[in-house]
Amino acid sequence: MKDKNNGQLDEWLGSLSAFLIERHIADAMPAAHWHDHVEINLLLEGSMTYLFNGRQQQVEAGRLVLFWAAIPHQTIAVTADAPLVCIYLPLGEFLALPIDGGARQAIMQGAFIVDPQPSASTRSHGADWASEWETATNIRRDLIIDEVKVRVRRLILDYGEHRGASASNVATPVTPAIRYAQQLTDLINVRYSRTLTLPMLAGFAGVHATTANRAFRDVLGISVMEYLARYRLARAMQRLAETNETPLQIAHDCGFGSVSRFYDTFKGRTGMSPQQYRRSLRGTP
Repeated sequence: MKDKNNGQLDEWLGSLSAFLIERHIADAMPAAHWHDHVEINLLLEGSMTYLFNGRQQQVEAGRLVLFWAAIPHQTIAVTADAPLVCIYLPLGEFLALPIDGGARQAIMQGAFIVDPQPSASTRSHGADWASEWETATNIRRDLIIDEVKVRVRRLILDYGEHRGASASNVATPVTPAIRYAQQLTDLINVRYSRTLTLPMLAGFAGVHATTANRAFRDVLGISVMEYLARYRLARAMQRLAETNETPLQIAHDCGFGSVSRFYDTFKGRTGMSPQQYRRSLRGTP
């Protein structure tokens, strides 16, 4: 991704609260990272391979890629000198898009959305957006944002119509570590609302806890339990943005055990209380 080490990139993205477009030369990332946006990528030349949610995904130039970036992701192989356009769409703006609810839920649960076919016009529009964004006035930037949102809606519509074809693009995990990581992320994605420990998750996956944690760190750069904490927090953020449920209900449904633990975790990781986060998305004081 960007020419920053992983910690700097996380800090930069963590402080980002607005829509952003940037263009740079893609490169392999030393470790997985995550942030709270929906990320849209467009490779202008060559190809690149992502490691997303424990699976390898190869994407060629001219195909838009969309995923929820709160799930750890990493580029592990990239064509040399390949220009990449990255678009960061704040979660609140994504949730406000008039899109199919099933597709939105799939994205929030870890779907990796890829254009069914590469397109020269998509490549041209992406390059234009990135170039114009640098010097555009606020009015023109608003137009670019509208154009991107319309293109995202089309991408998600195409995804719904070509879901069977999209599934064929998912590469089979090729190493035991990737296989274990996929098993564990799948388990967490389904069971995150329950009381979980590392030995419990490893047992469900049929692997020793030490092996599971080592494999997870090798693949995603974090421990199994850190991933669980991040995933629970990300799902809580989704519920705060998308529903009017109380923090008590969200704390229970997202596996925090108690509302006090939910508050402590949420504020410790975001700097805001759950209510402040909800108000910030809705533009209320």
